[in-house]
Amino acid sequence: MKETVQQNSADQEELSSVVRDVLAEAVRLGADQAEAAASHDIGLSVTARLGDVENLEYTNDRGVGVTVYFKSRKGSASTSDFSPVALREAVAKACSFARYTAQDEHAGLADAERMAVDPPDLDLAHPWDLSSTEAIRIAVQCENAARDYDKRITNSEGATVSTGSGARAYGNTHGFAGSFQRTSHNISCVVVGEADGDMQRDYYYTTARDPAELDAATSVGTTAGQRTVDRLGARKIETTRAPVLLAPEVARSFIGHAIGALAGTAQYRRSSFLLDAAGERIFPEFLQIQERPHIPKGIASAAYDAEGVATADRELVLDGSIQGYVLNTYSARRLGLQSTANAGGTHNLIVPGTAGGRDDLIREMGSGLLVQELIGMGVNAVTGDYSRGAAGYWIENGEIAYPVHEVTIAGNLRDLYPRIVAIGSDQDLRGGMRCGSILVEEMAIAGA
Repeated sequence: MKETVQQNSADQEELSSVVRDVLAEAVRLGADQAEAAASHDIGLSVTARLGDVENLEYTNDRGVGVTVYFKSRKGSASTSDFSPVALREAVAKACSFARYTAQDEHAGLADAERMAVDPPDLDLAHPWDLSSTEAIRIAVQCENAARDYDKRITNSEGATVSTGSGARAYGNTHGFAGSFQRTSHNISCVVVGEADGDMQRDYYYTTARDPAELDAATSVGTTAGQRTVDRLGARKIETTRAPVLLAPEVARSFIGHAIGALAGTAQYRRSSFLLDAAGERIFPEFLQIQERPHIPKGIASAAYDAEGVATADRELVLDGSIQGYVLNTYSARRLGLQSTANAGGTHNLIVPGTAGGRDDLIREMGSGLLVQELIGMGVNAVTGDYSRGAAGYWIENGEIAYPVHEVTIAGNLRDLYPRIVAIGSDQDLRGGMRCGSILVEEMAIAGA
């Protein structure tokens, strides 16, 4: 993949040049304001199943998008063709579209004074010199580790090894111009187990920007095998109310519903269960949610957002109270507020732990349900009503008693958030939110 890395280095310069050309053309055609973003991504993905190569995919995608404003009339267009003729056509299309759209006083670039100046290097690019032959070897090794874990592993959905590198450039007519490179690497495995007529499926994965920080392929496979075998013999349980412990990989989605409800779009559309909640305490006093955009190698790190606005550390939830919303420029203007540099999403949300790891919280819970997997999307973003299919383990006397499946956990998020009694220190670092296990004092559990 060395040629790929060298190409990406050239891409950063090429993409910046494309953005400059697009902006110059927009100004020439009379746009009051304009912004453009260009990207180029190269990737390799290999899936091995039952010892053979099932899928081998190479991707090479690039594109540029432009948005123009004519007296608050907005038009956008995009193209994957970087030739001068195609770029001019894209800009002309955007300008043409703008002339037919309604004026919107809130439309336009972010304020010039909010643009990032000398953005820091966040160390996001760590290419993996990985040939397809080596990727196949790693995928087979990972799957073999899972299949060899226990004779009850009877089938496999495969192990996948993927690596990707890319470059991004963004600029606007305020004079802002920025570009950076980033990489992402993953190893995952999914297997199926069977015992006494019961079949169960589970998985495990590792992801990082730096390949040196990935878990070993054999460890990923072994963990996938162990998780699958542990689920064999899963039972249904009677409908009840009991404490629920959410494992880290599902706990972040539980918190994520609050982040979605605080998004500017949900707020100005008046379609949020946390409508006008700034300043309100909806979580226990010990709970904090921090945004830390500048973590080196972070999965969601960014020196500036998708509009060029400089990112900075902020407290989204402090001592259980909502400190503000998640805003891009447009939603901020609709609400009479300032952008929070969240055009394109949040950047490394952290929920600090208040207790020990999963085993400590299991002992604290005593009896209840440990949820390892959530199924379905039964969440009403307007009312906060929450109902998700779940699988995991029933806990008795502070220990895992047996696996559980085909249950539903339910409640209203407005009621459930204050019932959080502890947050584990076992943070899952594999996503844009770093959160440990979450123990909820009580939830409705619908079973057999």
